[in-house]
Amino acid sequence: MSALTWAVAAVVLDDAGRVLLCRQGRGTRRHALPGGRLRPAESPARAAVRHVRAETGWDITVIDLVGVYHLTGPAGGTRAGRAGPLPDVLVHVFRARAADPGPSADPSPDCRLSWHSPAALPEAVTPLTRAAVVDAAAGHSGVLREVPWSTGATGTGGAAPTGARQPPAQRGETEDPSVRR
Repeated sequence: MSALTWAVAAVVLDDAGRVLLCRQGRGTRRHALPGGRLRPAESPARAAVRHVRAETGWDITVIDLVGVYHLTGPAGGTRAGRAGPLPDVLVHVFRARAADPGPSADPSPDCRLSWHSPAALPEAVTPLTRAAVVDAAAGHSGVLREVPWSTGATGTGGAAPTGARQPPAQRGETEDPSVRR
């Protein structure tokens, strides 16, 4: 087992009930919920507010906790590669509302934002995003769920919120992600 990584993500809804997604980078990257890792001594809710604003420019109001999602790798362990084994990640996913009718800051240049109906998500979304949006749309709170890092060759692999640093091969990259932030 690798060291535990705590991350956050937010299902940010607008007045029309659409969810805000971020697609980072170029090429065939997947859409994901805005989010990232916690800082030392930072609460998960505060980290979610900080990450959403940094990535999207939107200020949010956290409503409640949709659930805690454990990102799991393939059974039997993972092969260590250039990025090492898949991390053991617990993600607090919050339901949130956009606090204002528009963003209060510019989004990160690495994040291409789009609003989507929960019932019509893009095909290329991470498994965590799909599971959390389904749970949030159903009104669930306090969900405890395991979500695979990858669902295979369907085009919807990967799982981490955008700032939680998926392994480079799952982001479509080859460089070490630790040098970017």
